[in-house]
Amino acid sequence: MLNGRTAAVILFIGCFVVGAGFAQSQPATPGATVSPGPNPGQAPPVNTGVGDARQTLAENWNDFLHYTRIGRFDLAQGYGQAILQNKPDPAELFKLVQANQQGYEMAMKVAETARDEELAKVTGQLLALVDQGRFVQRTEPKIIVDEIRRLTSTPRGKMTAVRRLKDAGEYAVPFLLDAMAQAIQDPSTETKLSDMIEALPQIGRPAIRPLAAALQTDNARLKAEIIRALGAIGYPQSLPYLKYVAEKAQVPDLRDLALASMQKIDAQSAGTPAAALFYTLAERYYYHDESLAPTPGVPFGNLWFWDSQANRLQRVEVDQACFHELMSMRCCEWSLRAEEQFGPSIGLWLAAFFKGESTGVPMPEYFGPNHAKALVYATTAGPEYLHQALARAVNDRNAAVALGAVEALATTAGEKSLMYTLGPSQPLLQALRFPDRAVRYSAAIAIANAGPRQQFTESRTVVQNLAEALAKNGQQAPAQAGQPWTPELAEAYALRSAQAMLAVASSRNPVIDLSLAQPALIGATKDPRPEIRVLAGQVLAHLNSPDAQRAIVAMAMDAATDTNVRAAAFGSLVISAKLNGNLLPDVVVSDVYKLISSAQTDPAVRAAAAAAYGALNLPSQKVKDLILDQAKG
Repeated sequence: MLNGRTAAVILFIGCFVVGAGFAQSQPATPGATVSPGPNPGQAPPVNTGVGDARQTLAENWNDFLHYTRIGRFDLAQGYGQAILQNKPDPAELFKLVQANQQGYEMAMKVAETARDEELAKVTGQLLALVDQGRFVQRTEPKIIVDEIRRLTSTPRGKMTAVRRLKDAGEYAVPFLLDAMAQAIQDPSTETKLSDMIEALPQIGRPAIRPLAAALQTDNARLKAEIIRALGAIGYPQSLPYLKYVAEKAQVPDLRDLALASMQKIDAQSAGTPAAALFYTLAERYYYHDESLAPTPGVPFGNLWFWDSQANRLQRVEVDQACFHELMSMRCCEWSLRAEEQFGPSIGLWLAAFFKGESTGVPMPEYFGPNHAKALVYATTAGPEYLHQALARAVNDRNAAVALGAVEALATTAGEKSLMYTLGPSQPLLQALRFPDRAVRYSAAIAIANAGPRQQFTESRTVVQNLAEALAKNGQQAPAQAGQPWTPELAEAYALRSAQAMLAVASSRNPVIDLSLAQPALIGATKDPRPEIRVLAGQVLAHLNSPDAQRAIVAMAMDAATDTNVRAAAFGSLVISAKLNGNLLPDVVVSDVYKLISSAQTDPAVRAAAAAAYGALNLPSQKVKDLILDQAKG
């Protein structure tokens, strides 16, 4: 005997099958909510996943929905592929969705839950086309203009027009403002200004960015209506733009109107300077506040500018990957327009630029061909603002921003600037312990090259990072939070580290103790790259250590080593001997003597070895032997 749940399931399946069979036997009905299935008398496609490309878009779409709904995923996949192969107009496909919204939603739900990878792939591609069609329809200029005209019509027509303009969102704003400007100039126009004024704030939050840009208009009446609309929309992202008008507008009525709109949104904000409000908004963009996200369903976001020549809004599409960072930069720019000395906006602008560049997408066309990279602006900005950007990056664990700031500091900053204190912290010293190795290494190299003369507690950490960078020897390592760690990057940092340590050693820096890096330096004397071996020997020459001096000699005496490297190593031995005296055992000294006395030794190596031998300041007996050995008869 069946229990109640089993009976219910069987009853549901029976109804579903009967319903599906009935649907297949019925002719297509326009606007029906149930997909009628394949055309009568037409055989469905063979289970090849190909479908029938000869059918119309409507027929293929109808059959795709039907077979998805009844669970024949093999056939549904074929009809879906047929649609894709015909490369349909997305707008036409979206019209079919609108005509049978219920069937569409049901089929999509089935497709999402079905364990059929191929169907899921085809469905995803179809959904992308539907989204394109939805976007095209709601942003079509002709449709928007027609709906603006419909505002001055019947009450029902006006209601429909407002709804469709709201659906168009930010795309409706420039056409509405154009029509409003025309109506202000010529009150006899077909569409009444009052109807457009009423409709404008009903677009809601999506209208804020274009409306904020349009505040730059010289049309005082139009600007007043924009100010009122922003106040009526009521979102805080309008506040800095309204306060800017309140601070800068030449017309008192506009200043009062801007403050009144601010009161509707947030009464307390009226006492905050526009520069600070813009900075707050820039931070919200920087941290990708969801309420500021661009329109979903498309891969780009819109930046809005006011074209003062054409007296209308201009739209620039940018990749959504860097949309928030670009908007953060724009808010920082407005902050500096409001108050030139508002320094925090400079630091945030630099951080946003580095963050935007790290996405890897091309910067927008409005930057222009001569627009510099972030590093150029960073090196020009000075250490105070770079430390602001670096402190933010360290706190956020953002490797791309941290690395950009550190590299800029390394280019321009001296000891005092590098040890800059921002509040209770020193950002560059904090960067020495950053999770991303590139940031750590760059910070250590920057400090080493600056040659600090005052003691600081992180000096050992500087040497540890330099030694670690040198010891990598180009080996592959896992990717970090920033850029992937490649052999090429490891080799670059090894070279930079060796150069930085030589700068420290040559200046006899009293703060940075390179003896902590001796094991890495000795290992580097065996590096396959000649420049690393030479640099390692030059640094070791400054260490008062027998092991350091022996490593130099071992490199110099290695017959398999390049002649130039051997000669350079003997040159390092000269420096070591002058600074530290002879720290070599007699057997090693004898080997050097044999090299000098041999006629088979390369002349350059022999000369360099002789100089080193002399620098060791050995007893005169050795020199006498060398002289007599070469004497003739």
